[in-house]
Amino acid sequence: MQTDELTARIGEAILASAADAILATDREGTVNFWNPGATRLFGFSKKEAIGASLDLIIPERLRKRHWDGWLHVVESGETRYGAGDVLAVPAMTKDGRQISVEFTIILLRDADQQIVGMAAVLRDVTKRLEETRRLRRQLAERAR
Repeated sequence: MQTDELTARIGEAILASAADAILATDREGTVNFWNPGATRLFGFSKKEAIGASLDLIIPERLRKRHWDGWLHVVESGETRYGAGDVLAVPAMTKDGRQISVEFTIILLRDADQQIVGMAAVLRDVTKRLEETRRLRRQLAERAR
């Protein structure tokens, strides 16, 4: 198998995976890619998500902060969450539950290097964060 063909197969397999949520948006934040992992994580089908705003998964109380950050990234062309740094934030599922997700951002650029959208790889870390909080409470109680 040639390297280009292998790379293409790996890319296709990752995007089709249900392990992690992978989504992409246009410059305005409208979803234009939603993989099986995003459906598993958030509960929205691909059909429900494609064409919807990212507000679909952003808790209402955090939307202004999110969109302010979004605008800064679009205008500056820079994000600190694209080179391995991970952002952890609350997100909403279709059934209204709040979960905690960690994600990285990939800026999508055209041939002139202008930002045309963003992609993100997200993972549910709710259980891990809850366990960490529980352990911290136990440590605090023992310290008293």
